[in-house]
Amino acid sequence: MDNPMPILLVPGLACSPRIYAPVVPALWRFGPVTVANHIRDDHMGAIARRILAEAPPRFALAGHSMGGYIAFEIMRQAPERVAKLALMNTQARPDTPEAGERRRGQIARAKAGEYRAILDELFAGFVHPSRRDDASLRQLVHDMGDDVGPEGFVRQLTAIMGRPDSRSTLAWIKCPTLVLSSDEDNTVPNSLSTEMAGGIPGAKLVIIPDCGYLTPLEQPLPTAEALVEWLRS
Repeated sequence: MDNPMPILLVPGLACSPRIYAPVVPALWRFGPVTVANHIRDDHMGAIARRILAEAPPRFALAGHSMGGYIAFEIMRQAPERVAKLALMNTQARPDTPEAGERRRGQIARAKAGEYRAILDELFAGFVHPSRRDDASLRQLVHDMGDDVGPEGFVRQLTAIMGRPDSRSTLAWIKCPTLVLSSDEDNTVPNSLSTEMAGGIPGAKLVIIPDCGYLTPLEQPLPTAEALVEWLRS
């Protein structure tokens, strides 16, 4: 393209760059693609500051799940640097008390050596019911978990629990925005994506069929198509 736009992808909880591997080939022709490191800090503000320090001056930003929470923080810190925004399988709301309690339990278990068991439990909720017996997909979730590691996972959970409510900032988002979800996301229900899209001026909502929470892995073709259209907007 004549004016390539750097693309910055932020993975979700317990996810690594592997989650974006199936869609990157469709994106790179629009500009250089980078996957952010989001496992080094335990506070959203610090994660965003470090990513911004390493990012190009201006970029298209896509975040999956926790990556969406980080994207909101990047928008709070440096909105002028974000040319386009994609929020994938994420939400603007903070944790409920119940979610916070569940995460504290996962932190305790991860510190006690039960990280692999946690990944197995997460897998069942991550994927569409038709893929719960998909051994290769389960292995990929374990591989991503190994990339993050139990210490990184604990830092991620700590940051997620402390994130602010982003609903009041949705109306401030002025760049072209894609809100992407799936029909059977049992981790972040698509009703929360509908809520976000309704609050962001001009946002486009895409709901991928026959898919759970891991949209780039479960349905890479329609996910890539939605991201390509977003980059062309």
